[in-house]
Amino acid sequence: MESHAVVFTQANQVDYRKIACPEPGPEDVVIELHHSWISNGTEGSFLRGERISGDVAWRPGDPAPFPMVAGYQKVGRVLHAGAAVRRFAPGDWVFASMSKVTGMFDDKFAGHVSPSVCSQGSVMALPAGPDPVAFSGLVLTQVGYNCGTRSPVKPGQLALVIGDGLVGQWTGQTLAQLGAKVVMIGRHPDRLARFERYGTTLASGSDNGLAAMHARGFGPIQVLVETAGSSRALPDYLPSMARGGHMVIAGFYQAAGAVDLQAAMQQFRHVEISFDLVSGATQERLETTLEWVAAGRLDTLGCITHRFPVERAAEAWTLIETKREPVLGVILDWPAARK
Repeated sequence: MESHAVVFTQANQVDYRKIACPEPGPEDVVIELHHSWISNGTEGSFLRGERISGDVAWRPGDPAPFPMVAGYQKVGRVLHAGAAVRRFAPGDWVFASMSKVTGMFDDKFAGHVSPSVCSQGSVMALPAGPDPVAFSGLVLTQVGYNCGTRSPVKPGQLALVIGDGLVGQWTGQTLAQLGAKVVMIGRHPDRLARFERYGTTLASGSDNGLAAMHARGFGPIQVLVETAGSSRALPDYLPSMARGGHMVIAGFYQAAGAVDLQAAMQQFRHVEISFDLVSGATQERLETTLEWVAAGRLDTLGCITHRFPVERAAEAWTLIETKREPVLGVILDWPAARK
């Protein structure tokens, strides 16, 4: 089956082109995309050749992970439902994650492609009423929800979010919904301004915001969520953590050789810090996140700064990589949305 897709052809090269997809089977749903949401961090690291799959960092000697169909989240309308599909019918508005493609470095990791051939298990019905665009970044929104709900935070306790990107934004929103006193530390004044209605914002500087935190007298920190990939943040903030506090690790970290895990964790043991490592998605979390977005408990539309016709995907990526102007959430609008 012929489709169009956003393809990373080599490091830092983006093309919108025709590709081949397998013919749909009885368990598959074919979706005509209207909107897809770029995951700036994950997709960007693939575009730069920094990882070869999921959380696996590229190492010298590994093959270059190209060509690759970028992305993993989109919304559109069903064109075809296989004979064994019972929950979807042509015309339904749906969210989908991974699609099936052929001829790529990884034929399973494919998002920005239309028509999309998707296993019915990766497809979810959208509720009537809200703008479908609000759900087009659902996997990433779910990561933020996951970060925010992992810790046993109580109303009024201090929660620190390091990183002002999309995951950080939705983590902070989730913690605020749970009643935490949220502080976000980030490097981008425009992104921090978007979060001010949910909590306090501080510029990170060269010390992960430690001086600013101390100047404001914040502490002790009950929950720390690291979303920016700063390997120094956890030990740097350890003296400011509450005994029995909780750390959530959500950043992507480059390969750095062997680690003696027992020795590395010893410093946290004496303060009885607990940890969660978050990655990926589960059906239950996706469903709950969808409900939160539909109910207005998580704001996604307010995180969108740019929209591009999908044919200009390379231009979108130039903006994301150069940050020549403030950028956060970037949507690709497909031809079906412009009919």
